This record gives sequence, C-alpha cells and structure tokens, in this order.
Amino acid sequence: MSRRHVKEFRPDEALSLIIADREGKSMRCPSCGGGPVLRTPCRPGEGPSVAGRVSLECPACGRLVAYIDRTEATAIR
Repeated sequence: MSRRHVKEFRPDEALSLIIADREGKSMRCPSCGGGPVLRTPCRPGEGPSVAGRVSLECPACGRLVAYIDRTEATAIR
C-alpha cells in the first residue's frame, strides 16, 4: 500500500504565486496553466489583510503551497 503524495509547486512556482498573492494580482497555475488558483482564506474586499496561514491551491492539478501572511501591524520591529 502506497502513501498518498501531496503535490506541491516547485520552489520557483511557489515564490511567484506568493508574490502575486501579496500584490493582490490574479493568479493562474504556473504548473498546468489551468484555471485560477484558489486562496484560503479568501482575500477580504477593501478591508485590511488578515495575518495568518494562507493556502494557494490549483483545482485542476491539485498542487498547493502555504505560507504565513504577516501584516505590517503584526510585524516585529
């Protein structure tokens, strides 16, 4: 019995998605070219960004990446 493998983006693809997400740009899967990448939790409309864990997943190929989003208010100075 084999273990189920979680598909992740390659490091360069993950970095480009994280940068696009932080800039608020629309994201397409760099791996399969499929539809838009889904963000969890959803980005708030016009309000401030919420700090915490963010997951980006392609519904077409199932690849994912997660990162910690830190707002300026929560950054340690």
